[in-house]
Amino acid sequence: MTTSRRWPDRWSAGQALALRLLDWQGRGADATLVALPRGGVPVAAAIAERLHLPLVTWAVRKLAHPWAPEVAIGAVAPGGVVLWAHDRLDSQHRADPSLREELAREQRLELERRRRRFGDPSPETLKGRHLIVVDDGIATGMTTRAALRSLSLTAPASLTLAVPVAEHSLLPALARLVERLEVLRAVLQLRSVGEWYERFDQISDEAVLRLLDEARRRAVLPGTGDRG
Repeated sequence: MTTSRRWPDRWSAGQALALRLLDWQGRGADATLVALPRGGVPVAAAIAERLHLPLVTWAVRKLAHPWAPEVAIGAVAPGGVVLWAHDRLDSQHRADPSLREELAREQRLELERRRRRFGDPSPETLKGRHLIVVDDGIATGMTTRAALRSLSLTAPASLTLAVPVAEHSLLPALARLVERLEVLRAVLQLRSVGEWYERFDQISDEAVLRLLDEARRRAVLPGTGDRG
């Protein structure tokens, strides 16, 4: 299943994950790494450097419980994708769709800000490409599922999901959403993704932009939007 050994940081985890993806090396003509910001960007940037693949971001946002921000009760992603974990909703939010919509509306604003800021590609530029979706880990699966559903709307040639660590019980459901699933460590009752890294700092917008700029200097990307 797993060992207790942690990675020094997200970049190191990405280097380890790249070894599982060596068959994609040099496939930049038809394959793209898609990082879920912010935490997935350093992981994907390490893979991009090792495998010489283009790197883009794809914004997705967790919908947090109003009184327990650490609890994910849903997620929003581009293309109008909204997912809810109905078993985690309180009685008010289950009964009143307007309360759920208010939560989703707030996060859609941040999602659009990140799309502009990080220059997320238009859906048309991803059509027919093999997309390798990368994050730093999966605890509840809400944002990952939303991202995969959103990216499937772009009509990719295939979807691969690659993460260093994930909750073991989620893997069967996630595997049904992709053609390929790569997880270095599957953990039963994963409490926190950050526990599997010695250093798990918050990633700033500026750090994301720096990593994306470095990746762009190494590879030619499909068309991307403007950063604002």
